[in-house]
Amino acid sequence: MPQKIPYWHVDAFAAQPFGGNQAAVMVLEEWLPDDVLVKIGGENLFAETAFVVRDTTGEADWELRWCTPTYEIALCGHATLASGHILLQRDGGERITFRTRKSGILDVVKVGDAYELALPAIATAPGEYPEAVALLGAQPLEVWRNEGRYNVFLFENEAAVRALDPDIRGLGALGTDQFICTAPGDTTDIVSRVFVPGGGVDEDSVTGSAHAVLTPFWARKLGRESFTAHQASTRGGDLALRLDGDRAWLGGPCVTVVEGAFYL
Repeated sequence: MPQKIPYWHVDAFAAQPFGGNQAAVMVLEEWLPDDVLVKIGGENLFAETAFVVRDTTGEADWELRWCTPTYEIALCGHATLASGHILLQRDGGERITFRTRKSGILDVVKVGDAYELALPAIATAPGEYPEAVALLGAQPLEVWRNEGRYNVFLFENEAAVRALDPDIRGLGALGTDQFICTAPGDTTDIVSRVFVPGGGVDEDSVTGSAHAVLTPFWARKLGRESFTAHQASTRGGDLALRLDGDRAWLGGPCVTVVEGAFYL
């Protein structure tokens, strides 16, 4: 008899369907083999599928892992927000914690009709990446990099970010890097677009981990710890960002689009 796994499709950082970033949330009784988790991610075909299992260590409420359609990743913000949304709605409460394998303990807190997600703030430093710049097709003002393959390209204004038409296949050949293109926003404090073709996501809709990079980056640039952001993908999404010590807090709503089961 097939195993029935509870399944939800959530649009994260969106107040209504068809916006924000799509994620699948799946609640498991115990961990499935690693290759099966990746295969499920490929079957779902979202940027990320989140898998949760009750944490028995006492460190957190749940264990959490994420898979793209091609591999398991170390950190995903929007699927964590989606997981908190589902479990807080299902079980009640105002706060939930997740123990992850490579990103520590993550918190999701209910704030009115929305949520805040705490991620580790990811620092970058000035650098060079001429191969990527050539493939982006426009010259940024600055390039900042992190050894975890996060790369920030600062442009003059929102129009420049929206006009980018990068060589996606070329960027994908550089590896699983995130290519985070950002500028001051027109109607929000900052704007961004994020390309991760080496990870199976040509252009991501709303990227939590990228905003864990952008939060300390822009806090330094703006001279303040709280500001607004818009990710200018086709679906688009808005975030409230704030830096609190070594944590980047990302705020926004979620909407459940599908509730059902996955049969394995």
